[in-house]
Amino acid sequence: MKDKMTRRWSTYETFYVELGDKKVADIVITNHARSRWVDRVESEKTGYEDIAEFLWECLKQDRIEPYYRNEEDVYLIDDDLVFVAEFATSETDLDLLGNPLHKMIIVTFLGRMSETIELRDLKSYYSWLRHSRRMTLVKNSRKRK
Repeated sequence: MKDKMTRRWSTYETFYVELGDKKVADIVITNHARSRWVDRVESEKTGYEDIAEFLWECLKQDRIEPYYRNEEDVYLIDDDLVFVAEFATSETDLDLLGNPLHKMIIVTFLGRMSETIELRDLKSYYSWLRHSRRMTLVKNSRKRK
């Protein structure tokens, strides 16, 4: 979803918002991210345009920040909502200097830290998930024997 406003008055530059070293000109929501949005974030405004509009507003108001300082794939909105995003260079959008702009591809929404305490430390959360899946697989293989 693209915003129709321009950054400077009376220019034909594509609208973008800076997020770290990226210039985000477009937001793409994956099907997986939409299903996670419905499950973990919001039950009323669940359309792709609703989610993209919310993310644009958060970007414009500088409410999105990286979860970790060195990594650029997990982000926080208002120090609560955790989501995973990837960036791709846009083939069509350039700024006035000819530098490429980026598409922010929303991979998934992990949930709200206020509701899921485990999200406060993602590394331990992911190790716990791997361990619990492995234990489930071990239990299932015992049943088959």
